[in-house]
Amino acid sequence: MVAECSVDYTGRLTAHLPRAPRLLIVKADGSVLVHSDGGSYKPLNWMAPPCTLRVALPEDDGRAQDAEDGDWVEEWTVTHGKTGDTLRVQVHEILSDTSHELGVDPGLIKDGVEAHLQALLADNMDALGDGWSLVRREYPTAIGPVDILARDPEGGCVAIEIKRRGEIDGVEQLTRYVDLLNRDPLLAPVRGVFAAQVIKPQAKTLAGDRGFDCVTLDYDELRGIDDKEARLF
Repeated sequence: MVAECSVDYTGRLTAHLPRAPRLLIVKADGSVLVHSDGGSYKPLNWMAPPCTLRVALPEDDGRAQDAEDGDWVEEWTVTHGKTGDTLRVQVHEILSDTSHELGVDPGLIKDGVEAHLQALLADNMDALGDGWSLVRREYPTAIGPVDILARDPEGGCVAIEIKRRGEIDGVEQLTRYVDLLNRDPLLAPVRGVFAAQVIKPQAKTLAGDRGFDCVTLDYDELRGIDDKEARLF
């Protein structure tokens, strides 16, 4: 809905939006969002589920109209099911009111998924330092393929596990690969490197405890978009 409206939020904090044209969105998951024509994607105010929405008309309870903002044609009261916080939207003039069933969203397909990171790192092993070389991508093991098997500058074998977001599960996965690879006398000793665009502190701690190095990957730099040497700052 696009409407002239005023908005009040009451709960852990109080906030007031005076009357102005705004975009009101009620989503199938129950969330209610109040947007202006600026501020990019961020709403001015919102209520996340679980919440209930009740729509009242002026004649429903005979209440007096708001003297500050004038007459309103309907009032939304959105109440959060757990906190009791309330979002009250007084609609003074409806400019557009439409409803659409969007169905199930297929999800965001992101540039830079793990397969892309793996391919980029395999083509740019010097991102790990001088003297690194690729043995094989998707090196097979009995429990699944290791993302990259490499040689470090000293010639040692290194198993590299790559994630977009490095979490504890990824470190555990790398641990299983390294343990298995170290049973092969042709490869042992094998150490591990945990590589990701972002690595959570807990994952770094666990990786260090397992004797693994952590590497933060810069996707744009690997693609050649971002040249650190060409930066002014």
